[in-house]
Amino acid sequence: MSLFRLDASILPASSASRSLADLVEQEWVAAHPDSTVTRRDLAVEPVPATAWADAVTANFVGEGERTDRQREAQALATTFADELTAADALLFAVPLYNYGVSQHFKTWFDLAYTDPRIDPQGTALRGKPATLVTVLGGNYAPGTPKEGWDHSTGWLRRVLEDVWGLDLRVVERPFTLVGVNPALDAFSDAAAALKLKAEGEAVIYGREVAAMRGSSTV
Repeated sequence: MSLFRLDASILPASSASRSLADLVEQEWVAAHPDSTVTRRDLAVEPVPATAWADAVTANFVGEGERTDRQREAQALATTFADELTAADALLFAVPLYNYGVSQHFKTWFDLAYTDPRIDPQGTALRGKPATLVTVLGGNYAPGTPKEGWDHSTGWLRRVLEDVWGLDLRVVERPFTLVGVNPALDAFSDAAAALKLKAEGEAVIYGREVAAMRGSSTV
């Protein structure tokens, strides 16, 4: 049994997404104490911004004509795909940054997506259980002043659930900047309730994913 975990927060020491992902991982490890957890931290080891273009353009030329950078990019894409396909379950911790998708995650996804095993024609990831943990500094839910400003969560759902075909669960915690940004002090009670809700969902989904893989291997 194995779990692949990816973190994209640029603030490891104080990351709300990492804290929630820890709860999911704890449930997995509790159910599978001898399992392997493979980690990829995109803040510690960011993917080169040129890697995706290098991997794509490598396909336009023959093997002997490829540059060192193109070969390195293709090898890194293969590594990413190996990590995804080898795992029994997947865990992604991806914050909202500046109303959009984390650049670290987008760069990783684009490069991984060049591997034929996990493109839309492939089946290696289809049906694999996964949990997405995402956190938002504000609140962009329907009825809020900035409804529709979250351009990350919908995209993440689309590529993980629809493109890769993962059996996806989503833990979302808004208002993580309450207590940090004084302009949000009025929402302290709401933020505390949303934090508890997200923590509860992280535990529940962690148990669900662990149980799915546990029962399927019997």
